[in-house]
Amino acid sequence: MDGEAISKRVLIITYYWPPSGGVAVLRCLKIAKYLRTQGWEPVIFTAVNAHYPTVDHSNDGDIPNQLEVIRQPIWEPYSWYKRFTGKPPEENVNNVFYTDESAGGWKHTLAVWIRSNFFIPDARAFWIRGSVKRLLTYLADHPVDALFSDGPPHSNTRIATLVSQRTGLPWLADFQDPWTQVDYYGLLKLTRWGRRRHERMEQEALQQASLTTIVGPSWKKELEAIGARNVRVLYWGYDPEDFSGLERNPHRKFTLTHLGIMGYDRHPEVLFAAITQLNRDVPEFAHDFELRLYGQVDHRVRASLAAYGLLPQVSFCGNVDRRVALQETVDSHVLLLLLNQQPNARGRIPGKLFEYLAARNPVLNIGPVDSDVADILTETGCGQTFDYSTAPAHPARYLLELYRQFKGGKSLRMQPTPLIERYSHPRLVAQLATYLDEIIA
Repeated sequence: MDGEAISKRVLIITYYWPPSGGVAVLRCLKIAKYLRTQGWEPVIFTAVNAHYPTVDHSNDGDIPNQLEVIRQPIWEPYSWYKRFTGKPPEENVNNVFYTDESAGGWKHTLAVWIRSNFFIPDARAFWIRGSVKRLLTYLADHPVDALFSDGPPHSNTRIATLVSQRTGLPWLADFQDPWTQVDYYGLLKLTRWGRRRHERMEQEALQQASLTTIVGPSWKKELEAIGARNVRVLYWGYDPEDFSGLERNPHRKFTLTHLGIMGYDRHPEVLFAAITQLNRDVPEFAHDFELRLYGQVDHRVRASLAAYGLLPQVSFCGNVDRRVALQETVDSHVLLLLLNQQPNARGRIPGKLFEYLAARNPVLNIGPVDSDVADILTETGCGQTFDYSTAPAHPARYLLELYRQFKGGKSLRMQPTPLIERYSHPRLVAQLATYLDEIIA
């Protein structure tokens, strides 16, 4: 609200904050960026010297001017884990549940057991006590109207639970991923004691929160099924300003691009079979086609690409900063989205989906055809979904249709529509502000 005094303050508790890279940092960063327009002043509480998977300073420009940021020192076990298992210091081990670590042997197994039962709710557990003490001292002299926490890591959720209990402040608990219902929870090597402690902390949070938000409708129902109350959907969304100034320069080849982790449970063998079929049946396709993979790619996926003979058509582009990733999203002809092959995949809506929508390029999604993602793609007309178990001929037919448009010189890019624009961050943050107003009323 330009020119108006902002009287309402919200303390945002988040582990991910610039210079963190990746998609998780965007949730609170974009909320903080737009909250002032809704009459709320954000105050950030975050970690100092955190062990982020990637560092990316291209997000720094989104930090509001004169934003108050409180940083609390944190200790995390990742350096110890890498020394113990003999991994190189620079290796990203934050995503061990999304990549195959079966070759790690007994040391990896023991480390996961220790992580599962002594770092509850997660690897940032030793950050909780000092953070609660720091915040109680801060709030005594710097009052706020509400708390907002974003998890995972659910150490954030635990900190907010304890601060809300001890201050009586209304609290909005935001979930990017569930807690005990998240896909990798079943991979934890939990004792009965450890499992009970997770469940107790989770229930304490769900009952203490004044209102809970989560990123999709299916997961909303799952949270309600275990006792959460007053649950609302708050989608990830996209920031229109991120796309301003991006000139579209389509690749010379017909390009299918995936951005993000391609783990063992996102292994799209049906897609590799479809590409192989097109290479065989369609003249020039093998020469014209390129698969571009940005981010971490599991060794099983690489081996599968080699087995199908597709490596000459694949570019492994590694980790890049956000601006480069957005440019690639705009420049590619087709964008690939992969849902985890896990029981709760129907509710998983990756944050990059909304940036794919903002780029207005067609999306090839592999995952459950009755998923929330499939519903959004159908509603917006921005892509098609194919199950991991479908016949390769089905995604091959979709790719062939798009390839023929490419060969005919037709742009594959779709026109902007209100159905896409409703997922913009300014609109979603306005929705969030109504929730904050509700819990302080």
